[in-house]
Amino acid sequence: MSGKNFVDRHGLRDEETRRIADEVLSQAMAEELEVIRLSFADQHGVLRGKTIMADELAGAFAGGLTITTTLLAKDPAHRTVYPVFTKGGGFDMAEMTGAGDFVMVPDPATFRILPWSRKTGWLLCDIYFPNGAPVPFSTRRIMQDTLVKLGEQGYGYTFGLEVELHVFRIDDARLAPADGQQPGTPPEVSLLAHGYQYLTETRADELEPAMEILRRDLVALGLPLRSIEVEFGPSQIELTFKPIAGLAAADTMIEFRNAAKQICRRHGMLASFMCRPALPNLLSCGWHLHQSLTDATSGNNIFPGTGGDLLSQTGHQFIAGLIEHAGASAVFSTPTINGYKRFRPYSLAPDRAVWSPDNRGAMIRIVGAPGDPNTHIENRAGEPAANPYLYMASQIVAGMDGVARDLDAGAPTDTPYDAPAAALPKSLGQALDALRADTLYRSAWGDLFIDYILTLKQAEVDRFRQEVTDWEHREYFETL
Repeated sequence: MSGKNFVDRHGLRDEETRRIADEVLSQAMAEELEVIRLSFADQHGVLRGKTIMADELAGAFAGGLTITTTLLAKDPAHRTVYPVFTKGGGFDMAEMTGAGDFVMVPDPATFRILPWSRKTGWLLCDIYFPNGAPVPFSTRRIMQDTLVKLGEQGYGYTFGLEVELHVFRIDDARLAPADGQQPGTPPEVSLLAHGYQYLTETRADELEPAMEILRRDLVALGLPLRSIEVEFGPSQIELTFKPIAGLAAADTMIEFRNAAKQICRRHGMLASFMCRPALPNLLSCGWHLHQSLTDATSGNNIFPGTGGDLLSQTGHQFIAGLIEHAGASAVFSTPTINGYKRFRPYSLAPDRAVWSPDNRGAMIRIVGAPGDPNTHIENRAGEPAANPYLYMASQIVAGMDGVARDLDAGAPTDTPYDAPAAALPKSLGQALDALRADTLYRSAWGDLFIDYILTLKQAEVDRFRQEVTDWEHREYFETL
């Protein structure tokens, strides 16, 4: 990997990363891998990429792999939102004109071997324009930059993932030509188990055949799985992961979500991270993000209080930042139209920006006790479909704004659904309005990226508003 290849020419890899890349090449050869999947996380937290033959990996480490810029211009239905064939491609950027290429450069530290796909390796990539400049729409880059700024202030960050999802049996994959729409017709599914027996042994045993398949492959993939549990609703499960520091936490969530969908599909099942599917009797799924600010030198948790206090002063300030920016942050924690149907009172999901010690109705729950060095924050506002790089980075940005400005979180509440506090957005449209009105994320991530997210998500909202829903048809078709 010497010479003036793309990576060397633009100084994209240090000696330690080169060493890891060499180890990956040796491992790929020793394992006799046949193909390598190279993937990058797009603006929605969906992995996109290409598959190369294993003997092309050295070349990919050195020169990257090109892929079309139009992938950066799409909404979740894969519809191109920006006019890519106009001057500047709708971005006012020459690099985005005409559906040209950008370059995926594999991060060797993310290498994994897929246990469910024979002789297949997997690498996450960072993305660059052909001139070597980082693509400013990379959400992984947004988190990397956020962590660098945090480190410059003497801090690190650790996350714990607690994720709910539904797993169904596929009865009809709906693969007739007429079903190949954009997006395609969803499969017909049935339950793997009834719900409403939260954490019961019998339900766990009913779901065990599916959970066994899932957990064995996730562990074989190298993900730090901690538990897999039966949730309250039909065919609903929850997985938790061991605490993970920094970027690796978001990478883990991306890998887990994509792995779960692939593993289940190969066994005739559908893993769905949609918050509230339109199927009878199902319950909403959330993504509860546990988090701790740490000292960059010692690694010690900053949030625990002293002298009998539950939280440190920094912890209180951090919570205040999360509450101050809850409306704007919702675009990143709850980025789908569907996700806002979860914010209901008395539902174990929050409906307003409040905090409380160990109360599962609050947006911010404090997990721990005075004197407990593991005391940390849990944000319960997220949905499982959120882009993890943006969800996690937004927490750091909002919380550290509270620290920088010495914001006051106010008193905790024991009645989170009755507290006099600002309501969380009731729709993605309201969340976008809150983001437009809040200057924090523009200051942190720049106008270009925030305008990009607003354009993509507003197009999604506008497309939804043009659809005639089943509710409207039932309400008006015969009556009026």
